[in-house]
Amino acid sequence: MTTTASAVLDPVLPAVPPRGRAGVVARRFLSHRGALAGATVLLLLVALAVLGPYLAEWTYSKVDYTALREGPSADHWWGTNRIGQDVFAQTVRGLQKSLVIGVLVALFSTGLAALVGACAGYFGGWADRVLMFVVDLLLVFPSFLIIAIVSPRLRGGGWFAFVGLLAVFGWMITARVVRSMTVSLKEREFVRAARYMGVGPFRIIWRHVLPNVASFLIIDATIAVGGAVMSETALSYFGFGVQAPDVSLGTLIASSTGAAITYPWMFFFPAGLLIVFVLAVNLVGDGLRDAFDPTSAADTRKGARRAA
Repeated sequence: MTTTASAVLDPVLPAVPPRGRAGVVARRFLSHRGALAGATVLLLLVALAVLGPYLAEWTYSKVDYTALREGPSADHWWGTNRIGQDVFAQTVRGLQKSLVIGVLVALFSTGLAALVGACAGYFGGWADRVLMFVVDLLLVFPSFLIIAIVSPRLRGGGWFAFVGLLAVFGWMITARVVRSMTVSLKEREFVRAARYMGVGPFRIIWRHVLPNVASFLIIDATIAVGGAVMSETALSYFGFGVQAPDVSLGTLIASSTGAAITYPWMFFFPAGLLIVFVLAVNLVGDGLRDAFDPTSAADTRKGARRAA
């Protein structure tokens, strides 16, 4: 009777599984309004880039000789340019190209930074000195000027060669940060235990070091997408990036700058998409930073309040 009563009075509650790190990060990210807004805008832009060509009857290379520099209408939603090409189709194509270039550059540059920074920090000695010398050398070089000189000679390789050029000059700062993080991680107990057990250095880097810097790499890669798109736009604006007959947001902005006042739809649609995309990426990057490291976000807000 006593046992039954105690069982009724003190029921055994079901065990609640602990929330994993991924769940905690996702909950923090979803509670960040700016990050949610940025992620929503990014999804809408990606949907526009993927589905946009199927929404209109005009392709980016098709010319309507009966509508030269025509304003937005039922036939041409965002108007036409000076030779009768549909601005909507051209802008969607430019958005596609800029997004692909930005994502590929971010992936390549972040992967290279992770590899070089982790190897330099883990091995130390002459390997560290050689790799950091290469990093410092690339930081000294004027990347914009070098890309402008080299890219015309690589036009036979298409826009993929342009991606390689942007990635080569976009990883050095990240590599230095990863190196400093690896130097502190390699003396941690789990890394030393793996080393004493005879685990190879590259396996330790892959299984123990890189997962512990993954949060920083994810944030850096996210922000690098926006930076890569801005770099591509700037280089394409000056004629060193994507080449005709293909288009990107940079080439569209360059070709319509002179008509920004007289024919504003030719300029403001691609320029507006570029601004919206970069702002959305920055909002997502801020949200990821706050989700992975809420203490740094709290310190940042506290510092801002003190400054105010």
